[in-house]
Amino acid sequence: MTDFTLHTQDSAPQEAKNLLQASEKSFGMIPNLHAVMAEAPGLLEGYQALHRLVLESSFNNEEKTVVWQTVNVEHECHYCVPAHTGIAHSMKVDESITEALRNKTELPAKLEALREFTLEVVRNRGNMDDAKVSAFLDAGFTKRQVLEVILVVSQKVMSNYVNHLAETPIDEPFKKFEWSPK
Repeated sequence: MTDFTLHTQDSAPQEAKNLLQASEKSFGMIPNLHAVMAEAPGLLEGYQALHRLVLESSFNNEEKTVVWQTVNVEHECHYCVPAHTGIAHSMKVDESITEALRNKTELPAKLEALREFTLEVVRNRGNMDDAKVSAFLDAGFTKRQVLEVILVVSQKVMSNYVNHLAETPIDEPFKKFEWSPK
């Protein structure tokens, strides 16, 4: 396995130093994912931009959590599932929602429709028939949110794939939320 560096402000390429500083300011630490991504400053910058855009999306905190964790669980990301469990706690998302996502059990109807739509997007690489899109819209979502699911999926592909390649160690604050696929 290729050994990836967990960069610090001192070891990071010059172009990544300000990005890591922004991560530390936002999260109170440099998440290990960001430390790995710093090797390729453009990747880290793109990931940070997508993260900001997801936070600014029309999804509420529960809905963001559903899309994030649906992709994380589908991709079996050992790092992102615990990290987003901790993030969901900090965003005051009901614990029953995060547990349902982690364990693939049923969610309330509207959130279940969001999970199902997200899975269809991921599994079918965006190839959706009109009936699936209509069902999502009929569940109370908008055309904007159809496209915002793709925004979130794009962010998660970046992080999930990096974590698989780098075997990114889970950050200390998230170790209590460790997860493995059933």
